[in-house]
Amino acid sequence: MMKKTAFTLVLAGLLAGCASTPLEEQKPAAVEERAPGAQAPGAAAQPGTTDTRPLGGAAVAADPLKDPSNILSKRSIYYDFDSFLVKDEYKPIVQAHANYLRQNGDRQVILQGNADERGSREYNLALGQKRAESVKKMMELLGVSGSRIETVSFGEEKPRCTEQTEACWAQNRRTDIVYRGE
Repeated sequence: MMKKTAFTLVLAGLLAGCASTPLEEQKPAAVEERAPGAQAPGAAAQPGTTDTRPLGGAAVAADPLKDPSNILSKRSIYYDFDSFLVKDEYKPIVQAHANYLRQNGDRQVILQGNADERGSREYNLALGQKRAESVKKMMELLGVSGSRIETVSFGEEKPRCTEQTEACWAQNRRTDIVYRGE
């Protein structure tokens, strides 16, 4: 028994010595300052329970999909007139959402294709579908399973702007990225 334990310890030491990745020096744990009375008297956690209240007013991690400083809060991909090609300036947004979906295997997304009011109803429905499908194809190429992506076309039925100007029509030529359960 003693030989077996000694052999295991020696083997573990040899394996640790052969590790090729350098160990990072541990950073010291952050020290939180709490004001006296931050916790209500008598509100101490009971043995065997976990206190889930925020500590000392510390910010709770924000949802990256709703954080305005996070690229994931950008949810629209805009297109040129009569086009369904994702422009280079919107590819980082699609890539960020694809990465988010790969990291969060339980999330599913709906891609809503839209068109401006020019063109027939049938043409705009088809163009909106092609726009949603182009984003889906890009997400699939980035490693997201197609079963987690639904596409739908609203054609010209959900305009973001109703004026008869090019700037307004440009706002309506888009694919919106919507997560299920939002």
